[in-house]
Amino acid sequence: MIDLSPLYALVGQWLPFDCLQARFMQQAFIGLLLLSPMAAVMGIMVVNFRMAFFADAISHSAFAGVALGLLFAVDPNWSMPAFGLLVGLGIMIMQRSSGLSNDTVIGVFFSAMVAFGLAIVSRDRSLARDLQRFLYGDILTISDGQIIFLILLFIVLIGFQIKSYNHLLYIGLNPTLAKAHRIRVALHQYIFTALLSLIVMFAVQAMGVLLVTAMLIVPAAAARNLAGSAGSMFWWALGISLSSSLSGLLLSAQPWARTATGATIILIACGWFLLSLLPAALRRERRE
Repeated sequence: MIDLSPLYALVGQWLPFDCLQARFMQQAFIGLLLLSPMAAVMGIMVVNFRMAFFADAISHSAFAGVALGLLFAVDPNWSMPAFGLLVGLGIMIMQRSSGLSNDTVIGVFFSAMVAFGLAIVSRDRSLARDLQRFLYGDILTISDGQIIFLILLFIVLIGFQIKSYNHLLYIGLNPTLAKAHRIRVALHQYIFTALLSLIVMFAVQAMGVLLVTAMLIVPAAAARNLAGSAGSMFWWALGISLSSSLSGLLLSAQPWARTATGATIILIACGWFLLSLLPAALRRERRE
């Protein structure tokens, strides 16, 4: 495995906070530095495409993925994203092949995954204790292997966004028209779904099932209030997500705070959203 010690050492040198001198804090910092931009980029698409329920369904499939991993003695940190990926692609296949509405398909999968996870846990009550850390999340437990995977996922996502960002916007507005302009709609949708599923699953480990959707939605929603164009919305979402994540990590580690990292990050992001309501209201008044 690649030795990430030099990378962690740079964090301790460049950011001379006492709390960042511990190895697990340096790992958490790098993990959020990779995860936050990906969540921001995908969050824009989730908001624009009205896919919040989809992200919620993927996050709740974490229960089943973790339970299966524990049941078959597979590391839940890897069984969970693998299962989430299968669920995400399954939802997309069902949406494209059935005549049902998107909300109906997602609702069926959502219900099935939660029930499946609870059914597995009910067979072995000892599994419930292990599931709790995924319910609330803990970025401080991120491993070197997960960070390496996040680096690879980050590279793939950046490449996909550079090549397909405009195509995705086009598909979101009108898939039929996009297909008429020779955009490979199905391929873009499947790749986007796969990447979103993996990012959501890794965000579950940082934020927990209860807050993972907020990591995608809140920075993008605040950016939409502040931005005047699609391009500026991208940069606003990126800045809000990064500042919320990194400041949340540092604040939660302070002796006077000692709060859950995921909850602190989301509270700061929600603070950004509240601040963003003022310029949005001023713009509406000017139009009227």
